[in-house]
Amino acid sequence: MTSRVLLVSPAATASLRRAAFDDGDPLDASGAARARAAAGSLPAADAVVTSPSVRCRETAEALGLVPGDAPPELAGLDAGHWRGRTLEEVGAAEPEAVARWLADPRAAVPGGESVADACARVAHWLDALRPTGGRIVAVVEPEVVRAAAVHATGAPASAFWRFDVPPLTCTELSGRAGRWNLRLGGPLAAG
Repeated sequence: MTSRVLLVSPAATASLRRAAFDDGDPLDASGAARARAAAGSLPAADAVVTSPSVRCRETAEALGLVPGDAPPELAGLDAGHWRGRTLEEVGAAEPEAVARWLADPRAAVPGGESVADACARVAHWLDALRPTGGRIVAVVEPEVVRAAAVHATGAPASAFWRFDVPPLTCTELSGRAGRWNLRLGGPLAAG
């Protein structure tokens, strides 16, 4: 039985536009309008899940989806003490920590988690889905999409930063027989 997971990245927020680590802010007016315009562009699903963040729940609702569970495995990368700050701010204050975090997937954000740990929890969630079959729409943080791409391709965690995930895009995974296939997509079309 084939499982399909459509990973939809959230619409824009103020922190995303500032290139800041997510601080739980809601969608901005432009992001909400773009998500509402894309309502109806996704196929019917057996289940809708989201990352636990405000922006993912709001994106799902603006897309006309009825969000169900928000599994903790689908949370964005825990930014720890960097939450709410821009990468530029953190880089100026803690250049060695940022360099280590970007170069070594096992290096954790101070007070947060490592890329390798985030990749492992997303892989665990995906692999638990395979026997269930059906289609799941998951409105998730860009880091979750990156971690899923790492897992599906068998790439090392160091490839995490090589996957760009723009707002309101869809990436599809299909899995059966012990492996995942990755279908690269694009922006959600207006509904």
